[in-house]
Amino acid sequence: MGVDGDLDQFLDGLDYPMFIVTAVHRQTGARAGCLVGFTTQCSLEPDRFLVCLSQNNHTYRVAMHAEVLAVHGLDPAQRELAALFGAQTGDEVDKFARCSWRSGPSGVPILSDCPRHFVGEVLDRFPLGNHTGFLLRPQDAEGDSARSPLMFSQVSDLDAGHPA
Repeated sequence: MGVDGDLDQFLDGLDYPMFIVTAVHRQTGARAGCLVGFTTQCSLEPDRFLVCLSQNNHTYRVAMHAEVLAVHGLDPAQRELAALFGAQTGDEVDKFARCSWRSGPSGVPILSDCPRHFVGEVLDRFPLGNHTGFLLRPQDAEGDSARSPLMFSQVSDLDAGHPA
């Protein structure tokens, strides 16, 4: 058996799209959002999408009490928005005071400037190492497929806003 970290040799040089995930606490109304790279469509009929949030993240703590999550695609010109949601923590900064957004289903923040997004009902949560997977049933999808996605390689130099 190999040692933890062996996967780096496989992953080096691969690139994948980045997303901003937003949530609202169903009891308190607290809003949160973060930059996420661990996501995937995981079923076609029925449509399902998996979002993995770090358990050290402010957004994770809010999402554990959310009915829905919003998943936003960015384009490469939105590095500043990616830095706001990826290099700042909601424990210290009101990210929503620094960007344009509107209230979506169940009060989840929808970021106005993102070229694509969907809202997903949280069907289940799974512990996955130091992340938790949120299984979503997508609904209310909107998108501009002509715009290229923001990729990991374009934000890999950002330091996470939460402790590792």
